[in-house]
Amino acid sequence: MNRAYNRREFLGQTGAGLVAAGYFVNPVVAQDSTSPNERLNIAAVGTSGRAGANIREVASQNVVAIADIDAEFLGQAGKRYPAARKYEDFRIMLDKEADRIDAVVVATPDHTHAPAAAMALRLKKHVYCEKPLTHTVHEARVLSELAAKNNLVTQMGTQIHAGDNYRRVVELVQGGAIGDIREVHVWAGAKYTGAKFNTGSPLPSHVNWDLWLGPAMKRPYSTGVHPFKWRSFWDYGTGALGDFGCHYMDLVHWALKLKHPTRISAEGPPVEDVSTPAWTIAHYEYPRRGKMPPVKLTWYDSGKRPALLARLKDSKGNPVTKGSGQLFVGKEGMILSDYSSHRLFPEEKFADFQPPKQTLAPSVGHHREWIDAIKTGGTTTCNFDYSGALTEAVLLGTVAYRSGETIDWDGRQFKANNAPAAQKLLHKEYRKGWTL
Repeated sequence: MNRAYNRREFLGQTGAGLVAAGYFVNPVVAQDSTSPNERLNIAAVGTSGRAGANIREVASQNVVAIADIDAEFLGQAGKRYPAARKYEDFRIMLDKEADRIDAVVVATPDHTHAPAAAMALRLKKHVYCEKPLTHTVHEARVLSELAAKNNLVTQMGTQIHAGDNYRRVVELVQGGAIGDIREVHVWAGAKYTGAKFNTGSPLPSHVNWDLWLGPAMKRPYSTGVHPFKWRSFWDYGTGALGDFGCHYMDLVHWALKLKHPTRISAEGPPVEDVSTPAWTIAHYEYPRRGKMPPVKLTWYDSGKRPALLARLKDSKGNPVTKGSGQLFVGKEGMILSDYSSHRLFPEEKFADFQPPKQTLAPSVGHHREWIDAIKTGGTTTCNFDYSGALTEAVLLGTVAYRSGETIDWDGRQFKANNAPAAQKLLHKEYRKGWTL
């Protein structure tokens, strides 16, 4: 991959200028990562929360550069990874470090996923990016195309995908345990709403608000947005559907071999300009896939659940509830699942059921899949081809809700037929200085 630099050569070429600019500390000698036994050089965009967890998962490699708009978070991460160069602006980091990094981890608020990931992909760096992959439908398509064009190893941060439980459900569904499936329900208990801009408070000295805004509309600093509640603002997040759809709809897409829905509609409270809704129910229709029949998927969030769930009883007649999960409805029965468990219904019918032979091997770990694939030229289970299409589907639900239109979706042409308002919401205008 990248040739090795000796310390004197590296400092002679770039060190003086970068030190003067205050961009980094503690230079690291790059490794020539030419064998599976050698370490990758990884840069991280974002350092706290999910970003911090992601960095820890790849810390077996060389974490050589980190970027964060919050000086406190950056400083804390710098103590954990003292060899990493510290940057405030990820664009400067990727530009300055391009010759010595192999891969990039992106874990920022949703609205800056695509600018960071796209820049890394154009620099021909392998990318791990948190879910949802992007903030807009168009961004998801661009990232998947960039990854394919440059033959790069990618992975979206739907780490639940690596668990054994999802694998067992996929085997049950694809093995015909409950027969043909034409209906599936997916729900998450998370609720992100009530967002309001609260301006007038002084900007904390450790936060670069302009960089935090990134490609979003320029606004005065608002308390209560950074570092978590941005999920409730349309400018930066996509509400409960966008935040959890990629986790819970992932299993359904995987098990039923779904890609592009053909029709999407959604309902919820009146649309607000600033805040994501108090609840959403989104309806998706998918076409036949080989021998698999067409299927209707319904999404619920923020406390909404399928009526069918309330009618489920276990073998003792007790009601069955789940705060979040998936319900596959087949011709011969149902599968109720969540992150860590699954059950077949009606239970008395499946009392003596023998699960199919396990055909899906255990994952080496979601992040490790990505690292190993980079080193060996392999692939991952949530690469941007798969997860880009999943993200598109999830976000089309938010587009249908915001536009108030039923979308007849043409995935090949990337067009919302007969839905002009929805078509306009497939992307957004970037602020000057920011590109995809």
